[in-house]
Amino acid sequence: MKDGVILSIDQGTTGTTVLLFDHAGAIRGRAHSEFTQYYPQAGWVEHDAEEIIAVTMKVIADALRAGAIVPDAIQAIGITNQRETAVLWERASGKPVARAIVWQDRRTADECADLKARGLGELIQRKTGLVIDPYFSATKVKWMLDHIPGLRARAERGEICFGTIDSWLVFRLTGGKRHITDYSNASRTLLYHIRELRWDEELLALLEIPAAMLPEVRPSSEIYGETDPQMFYGTRGIPVAGIAGDQQAALFGQACYQRGMAKNTYGTGSFVLMNTGTEAVTSHEQLLTTIAWGIGDEPVEYALEGAIFVTGAAVQWLRDGLKMIDHANETRELAHAVPENEGVYFVPALTGLGAPHWDPYARGLLIGLTRGTSRGHVARAVLESMAYQTRDVIEAMQRDSGITLKELRCDGGAAVNSVLMQFQSDILGVKVEVPSIVETTALGAAYLAGLAVGFWESRAEIAEQWALDVRYRPHFDAAKREQLFQRWHRAVELAKGWARDIESPLQQGDPQ
Repeated sequence: MKDGVILSIDQGTTGTTVLLFDHAGAIRGRAHSEFTQYYPQAGWVEHDAEEIIAVTMKVIADALRAGAIVPDAIQAIGITNQRETAVLWERASGKPVARAIVWQDRRTADECADLKARGLGELIQRKTGLVIDPYFSATKVKWMLDHIPGLRARAERGEICFGTIDSWLVFRLTGGKRHITDYSNASRTLLYHIRELRWDEELLALLEIPAAMLPEVRPSSEIYGETDPQMFYGTRGIPVAGIAGDQQAALFGQACYQRGMAKNTYGTGSFVLMNTGTEAVTSHEQLLTTIAWGIGDEPVEYALEGAIFVTGAAVQWLRDGLKMIDHANETRELAHAVPENEGVYFVPALTGLGAPHWDPYARGLLIGLTRGTSRGHVARAVLESMAYQTRDVIEAMQRDSGITLKELRCDGGAAVNSVLMQFQSDILGVKVEVPSIVETTALGAAYLAGLAVGFWESRAEIAEQWALDVRYRPHFDAAKREQLFQRWHRAVELAKGWARDIESPLQQGDPQ
């Protein structure tokens, strides 16, 4: 077994987690800290990129302290990140020009509607694998260039850098020496040609985004540079050697290396990814075709993805909005107390609906209430909504790819909820497997970095480390499964388009 650890930075939507993994894939140190969420207007969501750096450095120190590990023991750093969030900063000073616009932000809905009205949907999907939606980075970048005085001219002169959060972290960790991103994050910008592996000049022109501000795109596993000693504890330069967007990193951490293997990560939202190998499968079901990763000089591999905007955020809403619970883990006991939903359904369209519906005007719906409805029924409906949305996505994936799902590997915070996991298996009709390490996003980033520096020799070696914790098997018969699922679709249809006539896209509700 090799000595030392890989440091993994998991920079998420609401906080940053740092984990230290040894050669066996065991966690040797861990720390987490939240950071500020800004909501300057309804539907707007922003982060302070400087605060993200400060929190990241603090959490690195906390994790080293928790594991009693010295910085010199770190063999490499891997980064995984909230993806489509857009940061613009000055190349010379390294200072952000404005707050980052977060992936949840909906302020560019009108811009996206205009792109659709111009008939650009097919062109953009063919090149990028994505649908036109405010979710992705490009329209966020355009909004900042259009609304911050003088910024466009500075960007055209090469004075301004654009990046997703991975780019921002690498730039700062290397003392401003590297302005790069990886294939997986580039594929989420709405500007990258995922088959030709290049920034697309036609899309840049359509969105009026100067090429001079874009990062260099590199494989997901290679040595990009070393940490600046002034930034990183005065120690030797540590290789920054792995990058992947959070959902691709989770797919890698779940060892889903074969075509047809799939995972779901349950976080603020949920993201189902299916490995399609070296084939970029074009979706006819409004799913996303995305780059999974590129390992060194190996051919790039792809995935189909279904992005579900609100899953864990619905539990946060129960806690913070309705004050129905004090802690997220209470949902399991509440739901367990009512073994059937008794006709109560919740459609968590609190920021519209993602895949495969893509309706920014849908709104949350709680239906089927009677005098006998209890907190338990509401909690169960919220948990079941996560499983129903997952099945929606997986069925679309199967139609697109022709691959029949045999099992689903699950991770993220809600994967420890046995009520949810059992219902997920029941409504899918396949096995659901939860690994012993559910923080597979951070683990995937560590694996990518470790491969680049030889800490792990191969994906085969990594796959052997994947360890099952709990396997759930379906209990429902087919008739019950389909009856429940059809009722879910009735509820979804009622939620669709609700806000279209009563508010503009920019007046959408708080995504939290």
